[in-house]
Amino acid sequence: MLTGGGVDEGWPGHSAGRLDEVDRAIIAELRRDGRMSVRTLAERVHISRGNAYARLTRLIDDGVITGFTAELAPHKAGLGTSAYVSVTIEQNSWRTVSARLQEIPYVEHFAMVGGDYDVLILVRTPDNAALRHVVLERIQDVPGVRATRTWLVFDEARGRGAEWGKVGN
Repeated sequence: MLTGGGVDEGWPGHSAGRLDEVDRAIIAELRRDGRMSVRTLAERVHISRGNAYARLTRLIDDGVITGFTAELAPHKAGLGTSAYVSVTIEQNSWRTVSARLQEIPYVEHFAMVGGDYDVLILVRTPDNAALRHVVLERIQDVPGVRATRTWLVFDEARGRGAEWGKVGN
């Protein structure tokens, strides 16, 4: 959940914080390889190591960079069944539902959305039996959940995402 104290601090519905060209270049490089050293990062974005370290620390402290992780191929990692689950919740139950969803194994991502349902969840499980358990016995058991609808994922691909660019572009 986003936290902050003002308009420029990441509150939903407000403009995102400002990043300069060097910040954007740092993000682009780390999106390509989050394991690179600060020295390598500095060389790639053409700044001093001290400047790279200070900027990286600021991006982390400001919540722009929220962590470093490995990306997995779900099927190769033993998660052969993926599904999107839409959820309709009771009014004013988002905080409770959100807290409980964070505790459920195999829930990879979820978001409060606008439209015909209130929450969209990405679930990745080893098989259909585990998916059934997650949806029917865990998600539907959350206080505030009124209804669910499940869509199996047959194939998926990653999009390009934002263009972070390089310094000087």
